[in-house]
Amino acid sequence: QVQLVESGGGLVQPGGSLRLSCAASGSSFSISAMGWFRQAPGKERELVARISLPSITNYADSVKGRFTISRDNAKKTVYLQMNSLKPEDTAVYYCYHYLRDYWGQGTQVTVSS
Repeated sequence: QVQLVESGGGLVQPGGSLRLSCAASGSSFSISAMGWFRQAPGKERELVARISLPSITNYADSVKGRFTISRDNAKKTVYLQMNSLKPEDTAVYYCYHYLRDYWGQGTQVTVSS
């Protein structure tokens, strides 16, 4: 069984930074790829970043150079460092466990002045 708990969302001004965290329970974290997705109002959920094993990363074109995904297997946590945030980054951000096909509850990120 797995649970994912996201944190770190909030309101930030354009150009600012946030770091999202996703803490996992269960024994499969270290053998699973993990991802961050986001869903803006009226839009489909989209992949933001993915980290597979050992630590191969992939990013959406829209966030390359601004966002960094990382993982700490000892803490069973995956992070998303978001820099140079733009209003179009506003969305609910979800953590995803590929092996268990499981989603976290989401955390709201709002970029606005």
